[in-house]
Amino acid sequence: MAALILWGLVLMENELLKTFEQFVVAENFAAGNDLVFIPDFTASFNDMFKNKVYTPDEIAYCDQFDNSLLRYASTWAAKEAVYKAIKQIDPSTLGWKKIEIIRDKPGGQPHVTIHKDQADFKISLTISHDGDYVWAIALINTNLQAL
Repeated sequence: MAALILWGLVLMENELLKTFEQFVVAENFAAGNDLVFIPDFTASFNDMFKNKVYTPDEIAYCDQFDNSLLRYASTWAAKEAVYKAIKQIDPSTLGWKKIEIIRDKPGGQPHVTIHKDQADFKISLTISHDGDYVWAIALINTNLQAL
């Protein structure tokens, strides 16, 4: 059963990547995505990683839930997706805490804040989870950048 679910996720990811490639080919968008397998994330999650990667606001958000590891995994996937999209536009160094995923309310729409001088990115972000997987996609409209 797990193999069928994974196969379905792979097929879905391939279809979405084809759609994203159309945006990227036109060079109007930079796209990033990330897929997190929650059991592996849970096995490797520790305080050192948490304090190195997450901002205090992200930690406060994740810790308010009974299943905080799902929220940490979701936020990690979002940070990875944003990082991958930004790196297509700006190859300079960007630490994990410089990418902050903010939600106005529990389960609310995620917003991205980049804590870097002259970083004026218009980023659209979505996060989804199903079963043992979390997936995040970030799109940046490169026509709106002020680098």
